[in-house]
Parts: sequence; C-alpha cells; structure tokens
Amino acid sequence: MPVAETQSSLYLALKSFPSADGQFSLDVKTKIATQGVTAIFGPSGSGKTSLLRAIAGLDSHLVGDIVFEDQVWQSQTHRLATHRRPIGYVFQESSLFDHLNGEQNLRFALNRADTSQPQIQYSDVVALMQIGPLLKRYPHQLSGGERQRIAIARALLIQPKLLLMDEPLSALDEALKQEILPYLETLCHQTQLPIVYVSHALDEVIRLADNMLVLNNGRITEHGPTQQLLGKLGTTFCHYQDASVVIQGRLSAEKSEWGLSELHFDGQSLRVKTPQRKIGEDVKVRVQAKDVSLSLSAHDDTSILNRLQVKVDQIAQEPNDTSMVTVRLLAGNTPILARITALSVHHLQLKTGMIVYAQIKSVAVIV
Repeated sequence: MPVAETQSSLYLALKSFPSADGQFSLDVKTKIATQGVTAIFGPSGSGKTSLLRAIAGLDSHLVGDIVFEDQVWQSQTHRLATHRRPIGYVFQESSLFDHLNGEQNLRFALNRADTSQPQIQYSDVVALMQIGPLLKRYPHQLSGGERQRIAIARALLIQPKLLLMDEPLSALDEALKQEILPYLETLCHQTQLPIVYVSHALDEVIRLADNMLVLNNGRITEHGPTQQLLGKLGTTFCHYQDASVVIQGRLSAEKSEWGLSELHFDGQSLRVKTPQRKIGEDVKVRVQAKDVSLSLSAHDDTSILNRLQVKVDQIAQEPNDTSMVTVRLLAGNTPILARITALSVHHLQLKTGMIVYAQIKSVAVIV
C-alpha cells in the first residue's frame, strides 16, 4: 500500500485464524484517524483487546499490515518490535512496579523515553494528572484510581506518538471510575496525542471519544464520528436501554444562583447543570433517548426548561417491543433521539418532516 494512503492515519488490515473452538477470529480492515480519541467499542469477547494488542505488537499470531503515518509496523515481510513502536500502553490494571514509589515509576519511563522530540514535560504530566502529592508513595499505599493516574502519567512520559488504553477504568468501582474520568477528559482535551481507547462502557465512550470503531465477533460493524453513530437509527446501540446522543456546544452564560449554565449549539441552547469547565469552552453532554419527550407546541407552563425546536427525521419501531418507537430528530445538524410509545406517535400524528418540540429536563442532561 502506498505510504500516501496512510499519512495522518493508522492503517490496519489484520486477520487471525479461528480459535481452537472455532468460535472467534479477528478480521479487520480500516483506517483510524490520528487526531483525537478513537474508541474501540463492543461487548466482551468481541476482539477489542486483541486488536489493541495487535497494534502494540503484543500478539504475534495476527497476520496482515499495520502502518502508522509513514512507518510500517507490520507487513508480510516486516515486523517492528513493540519497544520500537512509538506507543504508550495503559492496561486494565495499573501494572506499576511495586518496589518503586510513584516518582521512581515515572523516572523509569523517562529513562526509556525517546527524547529526540519530547512532546510533554515531566512537570506538565504531574500537573495534568494531579499526582504531585502521590509521588513519594508506593503502589500499595495508593487507591486504584491513584495508581491508574500514575500509570497514565508513566505512559505519557515514554513520549509516545500514539497512546493505547485498554479499558483503564474496568478494574475500578463506580466511585473511583467517576474520580478518574475527569482526568481522562482533561488528558483528551489538553494534549494533541492521538488515543485509541478500548471500552465496553458507553458512558466512557460518550464522554471521551471523537470517533468510534464498533466490533462484534472480531468484525467491524460500525465506524465513524461518535456523534453521528449514536444519532443513527439501526445501529448496534440505538436499541440499548441507555441509548443516547452526544450534543457538543459552547458553554456560555452561567446562572450561578441556580447552578445552571447554557450550552449553545446549532442555533439552539440547553440549560445544563454547571460543569467544572470555563465559560467559552466546548463541552460534550449526553442526552438519553428515554429522557426526551415530544410536543407539538412550546409550553411555558412546565417545569421542563429545555424545549428545542426540531424536525422529525426518522421514525422506527423497536424490534423487540412493539409498544415503543424511537424517533430521530434534528436540531439543526445535531441528531437527538426520543424513545416514546407507539400510542404517542399515533396521538401526535408524527410524520417525517414535521416540526415539533423536544423537551429535555435539565437534570437529565449528563455533563
């Protein structure tokens, strides 16, 4: 394959032979943009970790091609060793050296780093992950979230050109997961480092990923921008109980006395609980389909603050529940999903092309 086709991308064309029971093999051919965060998403056993390990060069039984920007990592005649690939790898477990304290774990990475073109400085990493007070402690003296923050910092100090993260929150309980997610968001927003992030948790993907690559039984079922995929009918996840869309906008006026801010997007605005972000910053929020109701007119005599004028784009009956319907709406170019009863669709006489109002509680918008 010509190098020109792989610039600014990670090209993958990989196959593995079926497992001993004949139930699983990996067969993937795609290009992943080397900007932002790409989530490899899918159920357990779909091949997410196998694909990530192949990118890292940790699985030798996969055949095919891997080309990162202008560098061939794997081909029929060539295989670049893992330690020569410019990657950082964050595992499910923190994998810190137990006999080294936090600072020594980081220094280990610095000693192995490619310093020819350093991307991020030690002090910047410590500040980014807020681990200064933890550096003199040993792994057994840290919580799971603290250990994982140091592990992420260590991966960054390798000075990688690509960061691979294999379900870094899966070993944490919900409280620790919510503790570390803001650090990952900051990492994704403040560094220019491309990240491939494996997860089976939709909430993580929505908060972090610009693009999604969906795997099932070792094959790609969907691949594209997160916002577009989540807003489509007929995808893997539009029938999930927590089917959601991502709305990305700019944080504007804050009403501190009410604890609310306004998020502007596509000529519309949402009132949301004030996030820990600055006015003027771009923010992603999650809206679940079950939290969206529809009206033919904008009513002021209601506790629901968000009433968006939208166009009905598609209507689809739920495949496993004839009483429910999912409606795809467009607020400008931004898709919104509403899950309502078939009776409501009949009562409102909903048809594609109609202009209606999407009603969303501010407390239901997940920031």
